[in-house]
Amino acid sequence: MSSNPTRDRTNPQEGGTHKRLPPWLRVKFNNNRAYHDVNTLMEDQSIHTVCQEALCPNRGECWGAGTATFLLLGDVCTRACKFCDIKHGQPGPMDWKEPERIAQSIKAMDLEHAVVTSVNRDERRDGGAPIFAMLIRRIRQLQPGCSVEVLIPDFKGSLEALKIVMDAGPDILNHNLETIPQLFKTIQPQSSYQASRSTLVNAKRLNPGTLTKSGLMVGLGESLDEIKETMRDILSWEVDILTIGQYLQPSRNHLPVDRFYHPEEFEELKEYGLELGFKWVESAPLVRSSYHAADQVRALRGAKHPTG
Repeated sequence: MSSNPTRDRTNPQEGGTHKRLPPWLRVKFNNNRAYHDVNTLMEDQSIHTVCQEALCPNRGECWGAGTATFLLLGDVCTRACKFCDIKHGQPGPMDWKEPERIAQSIKAMDLEHAVVTSVNRDERRDGGAPIFAMLIRRIRQLQPGCSVEVLIPDFKGSLEALKIVMDAGPDILNHNLETIPQLFKTIQPQSSYQASRSTLVNAKRLNPGTLTKSGLMVGLGESLDEIKETMRDILSWEVDILTIGQYLQPSRNHLPVDRFYHPEEFEELKEYGLELGFKWVESAPLVRSSYHAADQVRALRGAKHPTG
């Protein structure tokens, strides 16, 4: 791990090459007034977003619709997952004013649903959980009625850290598994399948009424059967919502794409997940954790069960 907060572009993955994107992965950029308003607000408030830091392909669509996914705990991660373009290294001190700036921005954007994620802060025993809790509570004060979704790290499996977040009462507790068990250590060597499992299982135990959510990337060398087996695993943890999207290589220094799944395969996985019993499955090539997140919470809060 580099001690400097920079993207490591000096050690390319062996065999890492960019594949030509198929037509269904080509995105038209939405460069409208709402996009520029969101961009200006993020700059003025010194707020990080996963849209920028992780090079999300949906940034134009989401910012163009006046929303964004906020990134807590700074923009330097203590882990160096081989799929992720967020900077890694030794982060600076915690910014305890960050929750206030983000909450004020959510109010300014008049959001009905806010999605907040973070980098990993493994140098702290609590993983930065208190800042998540501060932000959830501040959103409740400043923007009443806004539902809050937090996409949290595994906190190294710490039940104490997880409880700090759950006690603040998020509407959706999201933790991405990312991949199948067989590829876990290749893709995210500093994480563990068991810690991810514990995070999702314990979240539901701590508050059975909170919706739980997880996500998978495909295209890293797994098979459809392995994906379906992992989906059955996730459902057994009482997870309500599942997202599935195509992995895209951020740079030649990241893991290469093994293959691009066809939209029909994503539809097959969606139908399979709903048949298994997930309350909601968002599965398409460009799906990311926060994609159509507001639709999910609105539908499930209204006790509707999607059929497709």
